[in-house]
Amino acid sequence: MEWILLSIIVLGVIFIALPLVKVFKGSVSALSAKKRIMLHIGLFATFFFTVAIIAPFAFAAEFATPGVAESGFFYQAAAFGYLGAAISTGASALGAGIAVAAAAPAAIGAISENPKNLGKSLIFVALGEGVAIYGMLISILILNTIPAIA
Repeated sequence: MEWILLSIIVLGVIFIALPLVKVFKGSVSALSAKKRIMLHIGLFATFFFTVAIIAPFAFAAEFATPGVAESGFFYQAAAFGYLGAAISTGASALGAGIAVAAAAPAAIGAISENPKNLGKSLIFVALGEGVAIYGMLISILILNTIPAIA
C-alpha cells in the first residue's frame, strides 16, 4: 500500500512539472509560457488538495489499532494538524516574499533619493518579513497541540 501511494505521488509531481520544461528552456512564446504556468498552478492545486484529502485517511487505516475505535480518528486529526502547520508556514512565507519583493525596491529608491529615509523605509521591509515569523509561530503552536504518536 505504501509503495502504491508513494508511486502515485511521484508520478503526480512529474506530471505537474512537465508543462514547465519548455518554459525553463526558453523555447516558448510569452503567451504559451503564461498558459503553461497557469496549467502548472491548476495541476498543483488539484494534486495538493487531492493528497490533502486522501492521505490522512490512507495513513489512518494503516495505523489503526484493532479494537480501538478512536485511533483512526486520532491519526486523521494528527495528519490534518501537520497539514495545517505546513500551510501556515508556506502561505506566510509566500506572502512575506511578495511583501518584501514589493517593499525592498521602493526602499532602495527612497534611500537613493534621500539617505535620511533609511529608517522609515526599512520598517516596511521588516514588516513584510514579520509575516513569515508570525506564520512560523502559528505552525509551532499547532505542532505543540498535536500529541506525540507512540
